[in-house]
Amino acid sequence: MMARLRALAASGRVHVAFAFVAMGGWAVFANRVHPMPRPLLSGIVQGAVSALLTLCLKSIIDTLSRRFSGGLRFWVPPLLACLVTTGILLAIHALAGTPEILPTIAMPLFVSTSYAVVYSGSIFRQGAR
Repeated sequence: MMARLRALAASGRVHVAFAFVAMGGWAVFANRVHPMPRPLLSGIVQGAVSALLTLCLKSIIDTLSRRFSGGLRFWVPPLLACLVTTGILLAIHALAGTPEILPTIAMPLFVSTSYAVVYSGSIFRQGAR
């Protein structure tokens, strides 16, 4: 049973599906005061973007970490990831007509930036050994 659970937790598909459901659900919640289908459309847009970012974020951090050394190796990759993610989220939600853009992107941006900082930190610590 534990081996199955570990395999499930390590599955990229599970991570992508979880990002879609969790962050899409958050977007529906953040836009709940608006009439349907606005909250649902916001949820689908955020879910799709979060799924795509989940697929790409680790690779982006890996690539950026190889391009920097010293303390920059720790700070620059998550900072760039945060800035690019913010731009993508703002642009896509503006194009989609999401009514509550800032509340919609707050949670996904916090989660992705936190992941980027923690993952970048682990890479930095491994390089220090």
